[in-house]
Amino acid sequence: MTIQAQASADLQQLITAIDAALPQTQCTRCGYPDCHAYAVAVAAEQAPINQCPPGGQEGVRRLAAITGRPVLPLSAAHGQEGPLKLAVIDEAWCIGCTLCIKACPVDCIVGAPKQMHVVVAEQCTGCELCVPACPVDCISLTPVKPELSGWAAWSVVQADDARQRYRFHQLHQARAEQENAARLVAKAEAKLADLAGASKLSEPSALDAKRAVIEAALARARAKRQA
Repeated sequence: MTIQAQASADLQQLITAIDAALPQTQCTRCGYPDCHAYAVAVAAEQAPINQCPPGGQEGVRRLAAITGRPVLPLSAAHGQEGPLKLAVIDEAWCIGCTLCIKACPVDCIVGAPKQMHVVVAEQCTGCELCVPACPVDCISLTPVKPELSGWAAWSVVQADDARQRYRFHQLHQARAEQENAARLVAKAEAKLADLAGASKLSEPSALDAKRAVIEAALARARAKRQA
């Protein structure tokens, strides 16, 4: 193995260890889109080890032990350590808009359009992302055990489960985006076929302009599907 390959393998191993030491709430309070992205930044020494409020001070100590860096106080700029909170939906006010379902990173909200939604308590990570997404403010946060915070309120088993559900959520989102891109491609191709059939009935300049717009949209949709 080359030196470069060994360095890459060591970095990946470090990322995996750091990611395993994070609570996997996917709350984005660290300033990164998810726990894994924060792990990558910490491993690359692009972020300090004290930006995860859900992990609390114990989480900082765990990251310090993995990275060899000194223990730091939890960053106040990224939030405070507190008890694990459960999202609760007030069924009397829920309008079934599904915005909270889309915002949940671990798919723990169950419901359908125009029907009341319910949070699966055992799967909720307390990320709080569903709260600002709700247009009628019908979601509240209730401490599970007010006396416990950080890793004292959250187990490794729960973190592993949340990581798996987040990965499934990402796959589901990617598949939905690909299917939407495919629909756009099919729609654009059908429109181009219609324009070709109507070429004798339209002004050439107007037809060319429409075709250019549709072809540009088609190219964007195809590029998105391939990506």
